[in-house]
Amino acid sequence: MPTIGVDKEDFFVALGQRFTADEFQALCFDYGIELDEDTEDDPSRPADEKPQLKIEVPANRSDLLCFEGLARSLNIFRGKQSAPTYKVLDLPQDRMHHVTVAKETAAVRPFIAAAILRGVKFTQASYDSFIGLQDKLHQNLARQRTLVAIGTHDLDALQGPFTYEAREPGNIRFAPLNQTKEMDGNELMTHLENDKHLSRYLHIIREAPRYPVIYDSKGVVCSLPPIINGNHSKITLNTTNVFIELTATDRTKLEMICNAMVTMFSEYCSEPFTVEPVLIKEADGTTKVTPNLSPVRMEVEVDYLNQCCGLDLSADAICKLLEKMAYTSRPLGSSIEVFVPPTRPDVLHACDIMEDVAVAYGFNKLPRVLSNKSATVGKPLPINKFADIVRLECAMVGWVEAMPLILCSHDENFGWLNRHDDGTTAVKLANPKTAEYQVVRTSLLPGLLKTIRDNKSVRLPLKIFEAADISLKDDSLERRAKNERHWGAAYYGKTSGFEVVHGLLDRIFLMLRIQDYYIQEISDKTFFPGRAAGIFLGKRGGESRRIGELGVLHPSVLEKFEIKYPVSVLELNLEVFL
Repeated sequence: MPTIGVDKEDFFVALGQRFTADEFQALCFDYGIELDEDTEDDPSRPADEKPQLKIEVPANRSDLLCFEGLARSLNIFRGKQSAPTYKVLDLPQDRMHHVTVAKETAAVRPFIAAAILRGVKFTQASYDSFIGLQDKLHQNLARQRTLVAIGTHDLDALQGPFTYEAREPGNIRFAPLNQTKEMDGNELMTHLENDKHLSRYLHIIREAPRYPVIYDSKGVVCSLPPIINGNHSKITLNTTNVFIELTATDRTKLEMICNAMVTMFSEYCSEPFTVEPVLIKEADGTTKVTPNLSPVRMEVEVDYLNQCCGLDLSADAICKLLEKMAYTSRPLGSSIEVFVPPTRPDVLHACDIMEDVAVAYGFNKLPRVLSNKSATVGKPLPINKFADIVRLECAMVGWVEAMPLILCSHDENFGWLNRHDDGTTAVKLANPKTAEYQVVRTSLLPGLLKTIRDNKSVRLPLKIFEAADISLKDDSLERRAKNERHWGAAYYGKTSGFEVVHGLLDRIFLMLRIQDYYIQEISDKTFFPGRAAGIFLGKRGGESRRIGELGVLHPSVLEKFEIKYPVSVLELNLEVFL
């Protein structure tokens, strides 16, 4: 969860109350956040450094990522202020600043939004908070600027209208932020290679034939997103009119982050919580006005809210609770009409409204008894219950459970097992961080064999098992893949131990009272020739289906996994028994 550091004294002033440590802990708990640290109690804190409160906030609450949003939300929750009404000025299009989008941007960073904050009065604290929110949004919602990049500028240093273009690196020339020397795109990339903060973002566009760039009407570069702004329009404490531009590869995240920026800092405008819009002229000739701060309307059933929370409140009482969470709402027969503010992109479903009702009511005050109206009764899934029976029986006959990772390398899943990847079975990671985590396993064998490899010093024989999921592609499903519960076991000793693994199979099937099964020799390159068998469910010679296999592993498989003694294994699909 993100952690927000706020000046303790300033924060208590903003809340209009000084809290003891226990009182503030209780307030944080009631609202669903957590006080991680109060540096006033830290003996290592320098004497000239002001005490800070470090507060953990939910990862989905972008409105709590800065001092202003956190203080505002807690004051509304405590009834100290009303939820603000965010307003976008209603200007005719010919009076708006506008950004014209070139068609070339579609190939590198296709989406853009912009807004203007007028009459802002920055202090050092609010300026630091403004910059800090940008950084936190870049790291979280914007996924290290890959999805969205934010540029903020002194509007008075620029001359609209603006253009959003994509040019070859050599044709872009400007002085980047905090520099006086002009550079072209290629020189800038070389210059920033050793920059600890910005070098991590160069890969986003460095290999692109064209770089995205925003110009004003005089040809001054505002920014080279998602890397750096131009020095010409640098924001200072004296800036009063702020031009915010955001470029993106994801339209939804673009709108969320744009709204987060303007709603948090529009309170410093000469007309609080009022934003000046910007007209975006798309390359296809269409236009749109950003930002859109209209609340989202939802209808939620009163019975649903009461049943989930175990309450029996009237619609009016629920509306009062929703006020504490910054919603506007009103009764509408058996339901409630709720208007979700633009600060809450995390609210997607009636269950999100229900959660906020519970927070406003107080989780510690909710009824602690279950009734037939409660929706909190759970039970294990049948496959989990069945797998637990198998696990228990294996453990009772002396086998040790292994719990390897579900990710493995492509070679471990295919090549090392002498299996061919036809591209139709394995779910592959698009950008794995290491070669060890390239695919989601389609068999339990790689994990079992790596466990043996890493425990070769253990006294032999080593008998291990696992009952867990594999993953397989399935184009018939919406998610294009499915999990399948398998059971696998491996015997490692100075003899092959085929009869031991076969005995374990018979034992488990005996305890499960499964009688209609048999094994039959198969040809499988994973196993030693003549020492492999398929496990079939049904009657021999009648209707049956193969549910797994067992056998002695091929020497080449053992060599790849660096195992020097024979290994016998079995693996079968548990889901066929449900």
